[in-house]
Amino acid sequence: MREKLGFLLCVWFLLYGSCMGRFVVEKNSLKVTSPDSLKDVYECAIGNFGVPQYGGTLVGAVIYPKVDQKACKSFSDVDVSFKPRPGGLPIFLLVDRGDCFFTLKAWNAQNAGAAAILVADDRVEPLITMDTPEEDDARADYLQNITIPSALISKALGDNIKKALSSGEMVNINLDWRESLPHPDERVEYEFWTNSNDECGPKCESQIEFVKNFKGVAQILEQKGYTQFTPHYITWYCPEAFILSKQCKSQCINHGRYCAPDPDQDFSKGYEGKDVVVQNLRQACVYKVANEGKKPWLWWDYVTDFAIRCPMKEKKYNKECADQVIQSLGIDLKEIDKCIGDPDADVNNPVLKDEQEAQIGKGSRGDVTILPTLVINNRQYRGKLDKGAVLKAICSGFEETTEPAVCLTQDVETNECLVNNGGCWQDKAANITACKDTFRGRLCECPVVQGVKFVGDGYTHCEASGSLRCEINNGGCWKKTQDGKTYSACVDDHTKGCKCPPGFKGDGVKSCEDVDECKEKSACQCPECKCKNTWGSYECSCSGNLLYMREHDTCIGKDTKTEFSWGFVWVIILGLAAAGLGGYAVYKYRIRRYMDSEIRAIMAQYMPLDNQGEVPNMAHGNV
Repeated sequence: MREKLGFLLCVWFLLYGSCMGRFVVEKNSLKVTSPDSLKDVYECAIGNFGVPQYGGTLVGAVIYPKVDQKACKSFSDVDVSFKPRPGGLPIFLLVDRGDCFFTLKAWNAQNAGAAAILVADDRVEPLITMDTPEEDDARADYLQNITIPSALISKALGDNIKKALSSGEMVNINLDWRESLPHPDERVEYEFWTNSNDECGPKCESQIEFVKNFKGVAQILEQKGYTQFTPHYITWYCPEAFILSKQCKSQCINHGRYCAPDPDQDFSKGYEGKDVVVQNLRQACVYKVANEGKKPWLWWDYVTDFAIRCPMKEKKYNKECADQVIQSLGIDLKEIDKCIGDPDADVNNPVLKDEQEAQIGKGSRGDVTILPTLVINNRQYRGKLDKGAVLKAICSGFEETTEPAVCLTQDVETNECLVNNGGCWQDKAANITACKDTFRGRLCECPVVQGVKFVGDGYTHCEASGSLRCEINNGGCWKKTQDGKTYSACVDDHTKGCKCPPGFKGDGVKSCEDVDECKEKSACQCPECKCKNTWGSYECSCSGNLLYMREHDTCIGKDTKTEFSWGFVWVIILGLAAAGLGGYAVYKYRIRRYMDSEIRAIMAQYMPLDNQGEVPNMAHGNV
C-alpha cells in the first residue's frame, strides 16, 4: 500500500512539477574581509533551520577543524571546543558536506560553541537550500533547538578558505542578512503556508506551537495595520488515470481536484487525506469570511482553538467540533458552509483553485514546496519556525524608521542608541537626541519635538527652527535670569539663529554679557546726566530739579515743562476760538448777500424797482 502511495506521489510530482516547478534558493551575502587574496562578496544559501539574523550582520573568524571535518559526530568526543576567548571574534565553523544531515552538522557545531556554520559543497553545482530531514529519519529532540545560522557555500569558495587557513592566514567573514528580504515601505505582506493536519510528526507539532506563540503578536500587527497576513494551504490534484483508485478517493475531494496525503499514511484506519483537505478548506474559508468582515485576525483564534479543542488523537477532528469553535468566535457559520460547498461535487472549488494557483512562484518568489513555510514580502523565509526568529524576519521587511514598537524591543534587536548615543548629536539638558533606533541599526537624523523641527547634519549639529522653536530648550540659545529679570537670545519671529538682546553682547548661544552703557558712553551722556549701569540696561538721573528724557538722552526743567505745557494749551484754545469767530463772520456775510439777491429777484417780477427808469407812453395815429 505504501508502495502504491509512493508511486502515486511520484506521478503527481512528475506531472505537477514539470509544468511549473521553479524552486528559488534564498540567499544572503557573505563578505570575506581578510585575507586580501579572498576579499570579495560571495553568495551563500540560507539553511531552512536555525535562526538567520534577518536584518542584521554577524562577523566572525573561520575555523576548519582538524578532526571530524564533516561534523557528523559530537566534538565533545574528541575534546574540541570552538568557544572564543574573552574579547575574541565569534567562530564560524567550516565543515564539509556529506555523510550526515545538514541539521546534525549544525547541532554539533552549536554544541561545540560555534556562532555559525558554513557548509562547503562537495560538488560543483548551483547552491541549494539545506532543509530539515524527512520525519522518519529525524531526531526531533534537536531539530527545534538549533539556533545558530547556517549557510551553504560553493565548493570553490570552500577550497579557497581551506587553502588560506592551511597557509596560516586568518580568514574573517561578515555574514549579512540585511538585504535578504525586501523592505520597500511601512507595511509588510506575509503569507503562512500551513496545514490543519496535527499527526505529521515534529513539523506539525512545531507548526501548532508556533501558531499558539505567534498569535498575539500577529493579531496586534494586523489590527494596527502594520502587516497584511494571508494563510495558504498546499493541495495537489490526482492524475486523471487514478481518480477512481482507492488512494485518490480517500485523499481527494471534488473528484480528485484537491488532495492531501493520508495523515498517518495508513488507508485502513484513522483519518484520511480528504478529511485534511476539508479542514484546510474550512480554515481558508474562516479567513475569507473574517477578512470580508474586516477582522482577518480571527483566523489565528480559530486555528489555535481548533488545534486545542479538536485534535485527531481525541477523534474530534470533524465538522461538529469545528462548527462549535466557529460559533464561539461569532463568525457566520452559514457563510463558512457556503464557502466550503459540496466536497463530493464534480466541480471546482473557487477557494482551493486559487490556493493551487498561489503555489506557483511569481516574480522573485519560487514555488512553495516546503511546508510549513512563510513568504515575507514575496520572499520565502528560511529558518526555524519560531516566534522570535519569524518576528525578526518580519521586522526586517519594514522600511527603516517605520518599524512598529515591537520590532525595537530588547528581545528582537539591539538598541545602538544606548551606547554613546549611537555617535549622534544630542542635547542632554533638554533630553533630545538625533539618534533613531531602527531594526537594522540606527540613523542620525535631527528630530521633530513638539512640532518644532530641528535641522542639521544629525551627527554634530542640530538646531531648532520655526516659529515655536523657543519653546524647546529656548531654541538652543542663551537664557539667564538675574535680579528678577529674564533675558533670552532666542527670538520667536526668527526661523533660526540666536541673537543677544539689547543691552548684551556675545554669540547668543553660549553666552551674552552685559554691556556697560556708562563705561562705553553709549547712553546718559548729557552734561546734567548721572549714569548707573544695571544688568541688561542702565539707570540715568539728572542733577538739580531736572527730569531725564530717555528718548532724547537729555535733562529738562520740571517748571519749564509745566509752563510750556499750559501755554501751549492756551494757544491752542485761543487759536480755535479765533478760527471759529472768523468762520462765523464769513458765514453771516455770505448768507446775507445771498438772501438779498434772492429777494430782489422776486420783487422785480411784480413792481419796478427804484433803479429802473420809467418807460414813456407811445402814441399811435395822428395828433
